[in-house]
Amino acid sequence: MNPSAKKGGAAVAAGLSIARGAHAAGSDLVRIALIGCGGRGTGAAINALSTKANVKLVAMADAFSDRLENSLRGIQSQCPGKVDVPNDRKFTDLDGYEKAIQSDCDMVLLCTPPGFRPAQFEAAVRAGKHIFAEKPLATDAPGVRRVMAANEEAKKKGLRVAVGHHLRHEVKHKEIMKRVHDGAIGRIRFMRIYFNSSGVWVMPRKPGQTEMQHQVRNWYYFNWLCGDHIVEQHVHDIDVANWFMKDQHPVRANGMGGRQVRVGKDYGEIFDHHAVEFEYADGTKCFSFCRHIPGCWDAFLECAHGDKGFAEIHGHGHSVLHVEGQPPKRWERGPDGHQLEMDDFFAALLAGEPYNEVDWAIQSTMTAILGRMASYSGQVVKWDDAIRSNLDLAPDRLAWDATPKSLPGPDGVYPCAIPGVTKAL
Repeated sequence: MNPSAKKGGAAVAAGLSIARGAHAAGSDLVRIALIGCGGRGTGAAINALSTKANVKLVAMADAFSDRLENSLRGIQSQCPGKVDVPNDRKFTDLDGYEKAIQSDCDMVLLCTPPGFRPAQFEAAVRAGKHIFAEKPLATDAPGVRRVMAANEEAKKKGLRVAVGHHLRHEVKHKEIMKRVHDGAIGRIRFMRIYFNSSGVWVMPRKPGQTEMQHQVRNWYYFNWLCGDHIVEQHVHDIDVANWFMKDQHPVRANGMGGRQVRVGKDYGEIFDHHAVEFEYADGTKCFSFCRHIPGCWDAFLECAHGDKGFAEIHGHGHSVLHVEGQPPKRWERGPDGHQLEMDDFFAALLAGEPYNEVDWAIQSTMTAILGRMASYSGQVVKWDDAIRSNLDLAPDRLAWDATPKSLPGPDGVYPCAIPGVTKAL
């Protein structure tokens, strides 16, 4: 079981139905509903169906029917005999998630764009479902607070909740983190974290789409849906930095960023680069860099530097511990963390053990949002001010004819933040 999850207390599950706990023998069928049928959702469902538990996919929901059908075909091909999703348990449109949650399922996989996560998380908790929620958990501070409040209810109900920070489950991360926390490199003085890449997919506008339809299809480029790539993607490295610090969060941040290369009507409002300095309560600094620009140095990397040495962890590769006076010690990646996180989750469920990863995961989400606030504004932003922010990025209502808050100019290009002008909070 993941050491960062709460352990013990199998009696909590005693006498409860599968919607609250499962028997260690694993004879109970766990029925799951997939909400959000893109690449990560499809992968998460395959991971869940590939655990040792008796799992069946019984419902699916997505805003778009074509994406649901493509996902269904992919899951069926990888997991034959473990899928039972007839037409009356396929739910589309923006409210499809509500019907999937209310279906005869025991667990929901929340894998939609993260801007939808708070409302869907709340609905799943109200319905008493176990939850796997992809990271990040929100895109703004009001969403963070909603998830935090709903999670307290999840704990009261004895629900199991996992969050898609797969690095927390990988061998190379767990082995080196144990040694760092045991003092192998001494007191951490500073950290360096990177998510530099060429960028991701683009979904150009199609004739006849409403503005809302275009933004939901091309969700990565709109802050209410994605949070910018510092929140959606770099949150992995930010989470590792907080983990190095024994799950403390920074107290302030300052940064800079902009968009220099990825400019045009297809790229919405987000930046293509961010550089942020996070500061923790004890004065430790974390230097954070993320970039979506082709032809540059790419890195998915987290490093912690201490009095006695340093640790480096390559996201898709190995980790190395460098201690002064000792030969470097290396760990290979081992099995893919996306499968391991599901294995750990279902193992706890079947054993009737408490399991909740939200407390540290929501702090990592908020840390990433803090970084975006700092780079967008060009100001020093304090954690306490950031988490109390009432800046809500979402449209006033969710409907295909609703008007998002970010709209293109006459040339079709969306405005983006201007450091020194844009208000962070």
